[in-house]
Amino acid sequence: MEEVIEELRDRNLPVPVPLELPDHDTLVVVEEEILLPLPREMRQFMLEVGDVICGALEPVTAADPYSHTYLPEVASQAWAQGVPRHLVPLCETHGHYYCVEPEGEVVFWRDGNLTDERWQSVWEWARDVWLDS
Repeated sequence: MEEVIEELRDRNLPVPVPLELPDHDTLVVVEEEILLPLPREMRQFMLEVGDVICGALEPVTAADPYSHTYLPEVASQAWAQGVPRHLVPLCETHGHYYCVEPEGEVVFWRDGNLTDERWQSVWEWARDVWLDS
């Protein structure tokens, strides 16, 4: 996990208006809005690298409710498209979603179905998918 955080921080792109990291209180508000608890590792992921911009993928964020990556908005869109309600979206890409199971495994939802693509944690997903995007 630490190596992934370090690699993401090293690749963080400078932007005119950088994202902010959420704090614990902000994540509680997000959980109240989506009516689901965030899986433990996803919570840590958002607290540690929720402000990183790198590669072609844009994981969900929690600090700015006006952002197109704001988790409650992304979740609403994902669930409206048929993503199972117990899954928390991690990242949207071209109408498909990487989502986190309640126990922390990341799954890929594409074309109305869950695929066989899975990652044991958000950190494994970040290393294998996000950093390679």
